[in-house]
Amino acid sequence: MSNSFGKIFKITTYGESHGVGIGVIIDGCPAGVKVNEVFLQAEMQRRKPGQSKITTQRKEEDEVEILSGIFEGQTTGTPIALGIRNTNQKSKDYSHIKDSFRPSHADYTYQEKYGIRDYRGGGRSSARETAARVAAGAIAKMYLQQLGISVTAYVSQVGSLKLEKSYLDMDLSRADDNIVRCADPEMAEKMIQHIDETRKNRDTIGGIVSCVIQGTPVGLGEPVFDKLHAVLGQAMLSINAVKGFEYGSGFEGVKMYGSEHNDRFETENGKVKTTTNHSGGVQGGISNGQDIYFNVAFKPIATIMNDQDSIDKDGNKVTVKGKGRHDPCVVPRAVPIVEAMAALTIADFMLRAKTNKI
Repeated sequence: MSNSFGKIFKITTYGESHGVGIGVIIDGCPAGVKVNEVFLQAEMQRRKPGQSKITTQRKEEDEVEILSGIFEGQTTGTPIALGIRNTNQKSKDYSHIKDSFRPSHADYTYQEKYGIRDYRGGGRSSARETAARVAAGAIAKMYLQQLGISVTAYVSQVGSLKLEKSYLDMDLSRADDNIVRCADPEMAEKMIQHIDETRKNRDTIGGIVSCVIQGTPVGLGEPVFDKLHAVLGQAMLSINAVKGFEYGSGFEGVKMYGSEHNDRFETENGKVKTTTNHSGGVQGGISNGQDIYFNVAFKPIATIMNDQDSIDKDGNKVTVKGKGRHDPCVVPRAVPIVEAMAALTIADFMLRAKTNKI
């Protein structure tokens, strides 16, 4: 089972949803990165469960314990260990699916692949694991901030409610002003209402998280298999419940002619730029210095509060009861996860560029 991501700035996460705790080991982080523990904890608060009426009501403070690699407020260049205790597990909520397979969950595939599974909240397959990614991503963000690189995500769609505005026409700093994390206040209210109605109907709904990376230099990424957008895609598709990734013009770009889609070069104050950015900041798999932007699609959460037909491990028909504490829509809490994986990817490529290591 692979539990690591990255080549130089490398993370390895550990732990299960209902175990003692979860955490992450960061290897390859440069020495001298200033670590703001308040910022680290604030990032965890953005992902933690129980933060609003439209998220799961599991109560976890997700307090991060720094175990190694940081001294006097700076990274030392040694492995960084970050631990997070689980404090609000209710494993008995899952006893009813001990021998049954929940529709669209990892229950069946895990059982078939490994011959054993932790049915308590999905064990290792639970989105609880992403808390460790956010912790690691916070360290990556601090490293990138020192290099003038920012990573910002926001909710751009919930169900059929789609934000049509470009990120350039909004104040992205306002995304955290509302519980759905949409940068447009008017659309945010509609999204919140839609999610709350879905919750009351004991159902779930999907959505899209959009992300913008600004300040990246020219030259990140490799021209063949380790294209920058390919690794960003891998990072995003590794997140629980993700069903799609598109960057730049994405699927909408197929409607355009090449004469419309091509990003023309120009020089402004001695600096090369493009007049448009349909490429999404990446050309030939390599960053071109423009904003990198992409969308990540999340499916409706598989656990719903209504009963569902399924089978047990012996192939017998069963009814899976709708119970437990789950998100009616994952995207509000997915925003910091998308940011974390984007930051980890860019941090790794920045170090690859410094060492010229593929």
